[in-house]
Amino acid sequence: MSEPAQSHPRRIDCVLVCGGVWHDMDFARLELLKLLADDPAVRTRVFEDYENIAAIEAADILITYTCDVTPSLPAQEALRAWLARGGRWYALHGTNSVLRLLDQGPNAGLWDAPRWAPLFMDMLGSQFISHPPIAPYRVEVADPAHPLVAGVEPFDTTDELYHLETHGNLHVLLDTCCTEPGTGFVEAAAAPGRHPVFYIKEHGQGAVLYLTLGHCRGHYDLQPMLDWWPSVDRCAWDLPVFHELLRRGVAWLKEPLD
Repeated sequence: MSEPAQSHPRRIDCVLVCGGVWHDMDFARLELLKLLADDPAVRTRVFEDYENIAAIEAADILITYTCDVTPSLPAQEALRAWLARGGRWYALHGTNSVLRLLDQGPNAGLWDAPRWAPLFMDMLGSQFISHPPIAPYRVEVADPAHPLVAGVEPFDTTDELYHLETHGNLHVLLDTCCTEPGTGFVEAAAAPGRHPVFYIKEHGQGAVLYLTLGHCRGHYDLQPMLDWWPSVDRCAWDLPVFHELLRRGVAWLKEPLD
């Protein structure tokens, strides 16, 4: 005879989307799966894109670590409806990127951030525009009273500092001040100023939590542009505070399910 349902935690169905280019997706995928495995109630399905719409619609929670992976319009509409019903989504690093290297015209050789997915970027609350060279910068706490960052002190990280085009009302938890323009991007010059690093955007009964930190790259991740990258870059993944933000974000995902 099975135990009464109330005697054990309910199952939590998670979808992890981890895929794209120019990042060590194997490393990020493994780290996120290890984090999710800390809770035996979480059952995770893993995909490289958003096109298994049925899996997303059946999920309780969603985590994404991607670069230049844009959902089809049907997948975007399914995500919007899922959020409105109460879905919670933890989006990491390059989830909000759409990038094209221009090979013609006055901006040839520069990276462009085309506005091809306005519904997707509205859901996420931002679109990546550019970043300066990877270098140390200071992350500051914008709302120290919020549980997601309570007790977190300002910290320094060496990571990609995202210049963002923001969309809608964002509850900013962490931010940074950037005085350096982006390099190698079409819209680099207009980017300096304060930029969110960690924020919430609500949608109906659901919400998106976004963390821009977490760049990672191995030796082979720039192929075919570059055959060998000389270093293994872990950036914020080397910091205990980053892993604490990941843990708190996963706990936040599960809050409405308790």
